[in-house]
Amino acid sequence: MPASRDEAAVIREARELHRTGVDASCSGRHHEALRLLRRGRKLADSIAPTDPDTRTAWLVARIRLLSTLSTLMAESAGPTAALDGLAEVRRLIADVTDPLVQAELLGSVEHNRGLLLLNTGLIENAIAVLDSALGHEERRLAAGEPVPSLVEPVVKSLWSLGTAHTRLGAVGRARQDLTRAAAMATEHGLLDRAADANHSLGILDLRVGDVPSALRRYENSERSYRDQNLDVPVLLGMHRAQALMAAGLADEAGIQLDSVLAVLRAEHGITRDLADVELYRAVAAYMTDDLDLARGMASSARQRMRRWGCDTCVANATLIGLRVDTVVALRSGRVPRSLPTRALAFAGALPVPRLAEQAASARMLAVRLHIRRGDVDTAAAILDLVPRPGKLTPIDHRLLRRLCRAELAVARGDRSTALAEIRAGLTDLDHVRDRMGGLELLSGTALHGRELTELAVHLVLAGGNARRLFTWLERTRAQTYRYEPLTRVDNPELAERIAEVRSLTQSIHQAEHDGHSTAGLRARHAERLREANRLGWHSGRWGKPRPVAGLTDVTAQLGERALVSFASSEDALVAVVVVDSTVRLARLGSAEVAAESARMLNADLNALAPDHLPEPLARVMSASARKQADRLDAQLIQPLAKLIGDRELVIVPTGALYAVPWGVLPTLRGRPTVVAPSATAWLAANRVEDRPVGSTVLVRGPGLPAAVGEIDKLGAHYTTAALMSGDDATAASVLKSLDGAEIAHLAAHGVHEPENALFSRLDLSDGPLYAHEITGLAHPPRQVVLAACELALNRIRPGDEPLGFASALLASGSQMVVAPLSRVGDRACAAAMDDYHRSLAAGARPAVALADAIAADPLRRPFVCLGSG
Repeated sequence: MPASRDEAAVIREARELHRTGVDASCSGRHHEALRLLRRGRKLADSIAPTDPDTRTAWLVARIRLLSTLSTLMAESAGPTAALDGLAEVRRLIADVTDPLVQAELLGSVEHNRGLLLLNTGLIENAIAVLDSALGHEERRLAAGEPVPSLVEPVVKSLWSLGTAHTRLGAVGRARQDLTRAAAMATEHGLLDRAADANHSLGILDLRVGDVPSALRRYENSERSYRDQNLDVPVLLGMHRAQALMAAGLADEAGIQLDSVLAVLRAEHGITRDLADVELYRAVAAYMTDDLDLARGMASSARQRMRRWGCDTCVANATLIGLRVDTVVALRSGRVPRSLPTRALAFAGALPVPRLAEQAASARMLAVRLHIRRGDVDTAAAILDLVPRPGKLTPIDHRLLRRLCRAELAVARGDRSTALAEIRAGLTDLDHVRDRMGGLELLSGTALHGRELTELAVHLVLAGGNARRLFTWLERTRAQTYRYEPLTRVDNPELAERIAEVRSLTQSIHQAEHDGHSTAGLRARHAERLREANRLGWHSGRWGKPRPVAGLTDVTAQLGERALVSFASSEDALVAVVVVDSTVRLARLGSAEVAAESARMLNADLNALAPDHLPEPLARVMSASARKQADRLDAQLIQPLAKLIGDRELVIVPTGALYAVPWGVLPTLRGRPTVVAPSATAWLAANRVEDRPVGSTVLVRGPGLPAAVGEIDKLGAHYTTAALMSGDDATAASVLKSLDGAEIAHLAAHGVHEPENALFSRLDLSDGPLYAHEITGLAHPPRQVVLAACELALNRIRPGDEPLGFASALLASGSQMVVAPLSRVGDRACAAAMDDYHRSLAAGARPAVALADAIAADPLRRPFVCLGSG
């Protein structure tokens, strides 16, 4: 008996409600999806067809509705209820007689079951169920033509299996599954599924420590989604943040995660997804020492994850809370007995081997706490329970174990063993650093070794051996500069994004001039700049690492000069002074006092900079600046007078001392001084490069006062010089002229970008010229002079890794950069540059020429010579 028109209509409407419910779920509209699916279930339950064909159609529609609804119910009712619902659906499938339809339904239900098991941390169980789903789907595919509708379920199960194997650490099987999924999806035009698979391959790359490759895959996946006009999966931002944290870029990761959280909260995102993002936000906050935020995010994530019953997730969130409590206790020096007991109880309650890594981390926290309490034997016994890390163990876990072993050796009075552990840990970190791509990633990795390096400096400083301290300072600081310069890597995509940013900058200026709204242009500009920024993270390719500078090499290159390398341990500031073959250690008081004086001097010099400052105010600001300069001189330089005499100096700053314009200090007035991030970097900058002597290029950007931009006057000091200004000074033409130049004088407004030094910029006639573009030249200029801007400024990363426009140039092959550390008045800048180039053209060495130019008016000419000189 054929179906009645009402029954057929009900089945059609139920199918449509299922389709729209799935669409709503895929778009993140969870509550709407549940409402539609419940309506569909209620509608399907309102009939009970008896005709065999109609009943089969009704049963299939009902099974699909119940399967999808049960899966989504995990959000509100928990995964156990969802799994029970799917078990009931599985029993219904037994009534379906068509074997191919039955295979289709079983494949779908088993796939959903597998994902639920995966999300609850039951990875092995999930893999077994997903393998079953794949078997059903492949049988169905083998019975028909390989059309997209039959291929897509196979691709989805392969993708899910690859994800599960990634979490299990089965790298080979994960890559096999995901690669096959990507290939099948691409072959059959399922480009969204191919993007999903490549996204997951990025997660796998990160798991094996290849951060640049992971970031590259994420970028390619995001572009693929956008090209298809699809929403970019919000969790891609979370995975990008994971990669940034692996590279030590926790600030940047926090920005990414905050954006993801805002989207998830606005869209009432799935609890599990929110919990994941909150957990990683807690980790990023912990890495940046924002302990209150870390504790709050971890607590929220833990509460959400308990609803899911995921032991792994709850353990990870609990562990972050323990880490925060441990840091607070260690810093205060008051370690309650209950805290290590709590850490050990937590470790003992975790199931192994599944959560062995989390248990080991908790035990290592207990080790550090017991050492601080003086329970050395207890700490040693606990540390014996911590297994050696495996190949896939994250770097921060490996370094924590090294730190525990080093601290235990210190507690036993065995300093040599402690330093050996630190040395081994830093070697592990070197191996991670060697695989990094862009300059930001390379410098950020130092964050992971921060506590090890601090302990090393503290131990060596306590011993008072100046030579050993010099060696350890070179081993632990400014490791970015150990690498041979960035080799040229053509990246058309990055070049295209930068060109778009430059064009949009011009469009914004034109719209402002015409009185039009710039909101849309600015939003597009910000998005293109973010894309360029992300591309820059993985576009670099660094050469092999150079050896750390040895004293013999340094003294041979110094000649009659003296090297002063500053360092701090806790609040103790010291200097290692190298003169001839002697090395001396000088203790210089409070590091914070020196840092505050440096900050105040910089502020005073900024206030003093304007040309037309009223005379009474100029006197007041000059007096204040001199006071701060005298304080710094008395603390940093005068105690070294007997050691350095009147020699020229090479200064290696630390922390806030990177902001000191050394020529302003009275004792150093007129004394040639070069500033370098490390002795290793200084030696690299002094290398003899086998290339022809290049040209002199003088560039004037738009909007400069006549005095500052008077490059014709500067050009008169040279026999030949390329002068570029006005419409001739475009980014492309300037870049072409800079490639292979001997001297590049860039007089242009500039902006220091503290969040990403490579996107600090100079303004030219057609828009900004980015540091990224200059550092990508095959032969960067030997000497770069940055006038009329503050681009000698640096953001100091952990490990004394300075990163700014100037330091990026040095790391990429320029030998010297001359630039101001604070604002400079237009007239003062023009006069200083005229004096400098006159001396330089007459044959003076750059450091000598700059010292003479600064000495004429130190407070108004806060320039420094970075690199060599």
